[in-house]
Amino acid sequence: MKLGFIGTGVMGAAMASHLLAAGHEVVVYNRTKQRATGLIEQGAKWRETPAAVAADSDVVFSIVGYPKDVREVYFGTAGIFAGIHEGAVVVDMTTSSPALAQEIATQATAQKVAALDAPVSGGDVGAKNATLTIMVGGDDAAYQRVLPLFELMGTHVNRFGTAGMGQHTKMANQIMIAGTMTGMVEMMVYAKSAGLPVDQVLTTLNGGGAANWSMANYAPRIMAGDYNPGFYAKHFLKDLRIALEEADKMQIELPATQLAHDLYAKMVDEKQLGNLGTQALIKLYAGWV
Repeated sequence: MKLGFIGTGVMGAAMASHLLAAGHEVVVYNRTKQRATGLIEQGAKWRETPAAVAADSDVVFSIVGYPKDVREVYFGTAGIFAGIHEGAVVVDMTTSSPALAQEIATQATAQKVAALDAPVSGGDVGAKNATLTIMVGGDDAAYQRVLPLFELMGTHVNRFGTAGMGQHTKMANQIMIAGTMTGMVEMMVYAKSAGLPVDQVLTTLNGGGAANWSMANYAPRIMAGDYNPGFYAKHFLKDLRIALEEADKMQIELPATQLAHDLYAKMVDEKQLGNLGTQALIKLYAGWV
């Protein structure tokens, strides 16, 4: 199958590599061409614009940074909708707003194209190991068509309904992660401040009721002083902002998520640490650094 992939960063490059390894023809675009070099060396073909990617693809995947980037990639003068052909499928895997996913689906329908919103969870580890969780919204027929491709990138793939519902599911995911990340860093600060051997505490907690993905995957990085992004803190802050905006629309309050948002806003906006991984939240705590 002829596939397009737009966005070859921390997540996208690994995800696209699995499509190439399965024997598909893949054309790629990224704002910084250098970040697509590894995929080109694996056999991907470079295109100069998202429109050019779309023109050469039966299915176009995108995973970029922010909703504004999604809008430009799809609706810009050289965007996907400027090059897409009838019968194709567009799949946005960016964590973005449900309303924008619905807008993309409406335009896709007008151009006789199918659209899916399919944000992912699992970080750089899941992308590299093809073990991502993929949360999908959109037409079921399009979902069934793309499902074999999703299964090359992830191990848990589920459709939750119409356009935008994949994004709503990802918001639920990020709300949960907000709690586990703040709990993890504060647990580590407390354990260190109490004079406990933090590595032994982690081993113990990972064997009991406190076990969670964030602690298993990010606590070892903190212990090693590794704050490189498996998932950028600035992108997580973006996700929490979207979650809180959607909560406001539904007239519900999420005070714990609001607190996590405020902590990440301090990390990203005040401390200028947004290009570090989400685990670098611990740098806010005097009891650790």
